[in-house]
Amino acid sequence: MQTGNTSFSVAVICFWLCIAVARAKAMDNMEGNTATSEKPIRRSRSLCTGEQEYVHKRKQVVLESIISLGINCTADSVPHITLLGSGGGQRAAVGLVGSLYQMEKEGLLDSLLYLGGVSGSTWSMSSIYSDPQWSGSIDTVVSRLSGPGVELEAAMAWLGERANEDHFSLTDIWGVLTSAGIMKQMDLRHLSDEASRNVTNPYPIYGAIEKHCFSYGPIEGKWFEVSPHEAGFTELGFFIETSLLGSKFESGELLEQMPEMDMVKLQGVLGSALADEETIREFIPPWLNVSGQIDGAAEESLRVYNALDKLVALTRSTIKDPTAMSDLDKLQKILEDKAKHNKSAWLEPKSSEERKSLSQQWIMELLAAVETWSESLEDGAFKTHVSLLMKKVLPKMMTWEWGTTRNFLYQYQDAEEVKAKMEEFSTFQRPFSQEKIEFVLETAKANIKNNKETLLAEIHKAILHRRNKRKSVLR
Repeated sequence: MQTGNTSFSVAVICFWLCIAVARAKAMDNMEGNTATSEKPIRRSRSLCTGEQEYVHKRKQVVLESIISLGINCTADSVPHITLLGSGGGQRAAVGLVGSLYQMEKEGLLDSLLYLGGVSGSTWSMSSIYSDPQWSGSIDTVVSRLSGPGVELEAAMAWLGERANEDHFSLTDIWGVLTSAGIMKQMDLRHLSDEASRNVTNPYPIYGAIEKHCFSYGPIEGKWFEVSPHEAGFTELGFFIETSLLGSKFESGELLEQMPEMDMVKLQGVLGSALADEETIREFIPPWLNVSGQIDGAAEESLRVYNALDKLVALTRSTIKDPTAMSDLDKLQKILEDKAKHNKSAWLEPKSSEERKSLSQQWIMELLAAVETWSESLEDGAFKTHVSLLMKKVLPKMMTWEWGTTRNFLYQYQDAEEVKAKMEEFSTFQRPFSQEKIEFVLETAKANIKNNKETLLAEIHKAILHRRNKRKSVLR
């Protein structure tokens, strides 16, 4: 396994239910059952020493929080409470921040032992945990979402460094775009830096699906998790130190130790849902669909167009210069005009070979138009940045080097109001407007506030369950 070049994507929430159960079992059995090894790969079903120590200390924080909420609890009956963030792009990222904000206001935040996330929620987690004391200053995190964002120069500087690496891919590109354009922060720290922190915050667990195992492998080994101490496959019980995330392994041995990936790249690794060709199928318009069958030609054409469209949108969120904004408007118009022109050609009856040829021709025309646009730019920093995108990013778009994903299923899909909201806040769209960010934040806050009593009741039930379980073991 070469962790630096493994493709991951978003997960479904049932994963976290499995992980929560597995972790509860591991914690129940962790006393005297810590596996130690001098080898780079640890094989064990128990929690690593670092996580055990963190959890043990964090339980005291949780105990004091629960007592302050007026619930009777003792040290031996502290429940293992985990907040599980879902996937869903910026909607999930903003929603998790809103939930955490309101939990802090309601006095519930310190009752969390763990905080877990997948896809979009990992974006906000990586941003939140950049502050070692975020549990007590959640207002700062909320303010950042409404802030100005990262300067293009900072984003391009990071991207330029990654472009010179052997395993540069769309994962790097997506990481910097989500960090700079959506989370509005370039976090260059490493996740393993958190291993030595105090227990002010819940213990973080980031999750993803391993692409190749998910598509071709056995049932076990699909789920990959990353914490400040270890990264690995919970179902299989194989882990490496998080500081080795990005190093090369062969036959269970460390082949070459490489620098640990920073949080910007890790966001790209954990949230590259845009990479999924199954997802792209949902965006194929009727005029690219032949007799209800979506073929490879349609997928390839739309893949390149959508990638360019999102690249323009996310780049726009990192700049302020009026001239550069005007130039991006011109490029957006070029893309839209090319799509309209392509529509008439695709509506004519054609064989699969003709469609494939037409697709290749359209892609080349599209890229040529973008290149002509880039050459027309005035000399300066923006043109230099665009040149890097043309030389390094576009080739990766053509080869599409990253993982796959599955979309979430929603209940009540026939309800018109729900369907309208699903469309308005869909996972794959341009960065949210300020109005959308505020709506998601306030909705998440209201959800926590309105259900506080229900949450307290569930915490009380968990305490009783743990207390009764302990009594039955002592018998």
